[in-house]
Amino acid sequence: MAVVKARKQDIDMLARLLRAEAEAEGVKGMLLVGNVGINRIRANCSDFKGIRTIPQMIYQPHAFEALRHGMFYQSAREKVRRLAQRAVNGERNWPAKFYINEKLYGDPRCERIFRFMVESSSGKTR
Repeated sequence: MAVVKARKQDIDMLARLLRAEAEAEGVKGMLLVGNVGINRIRANCSDFKGIRTIPQMIYQPHAFEALRHGMFYQSAREKVRRLAQRAVNGERNWPAKFYINEKLYGDPRCERIFRFMVESSSGKTR
């Protein structure tokens, strides 16, 4: 069911990122951060070339400001783990495409990949 490979510790790490990046934005904000992360893993183009795992995505230099703050290093909460699992399973949340501006990267392949991942009739990636 997952659209990217993820071990339990990867889900925990992603959950910690969701909380640290977007807890103030609530559930939807955390899910959108999860979409951005999964987009980066699946895209394999431009700045995200070679990013194939959740740890690589999270620890990519300058990717997430939350790594500089203590909240990322706290234990994952069960509620947020479930949100992280939903993102890993491919659940899409509109307007996730606006949380990663593919046109900034100047790679037309990226634009096609992100558009494909975001736009589908079922609301999930194919």
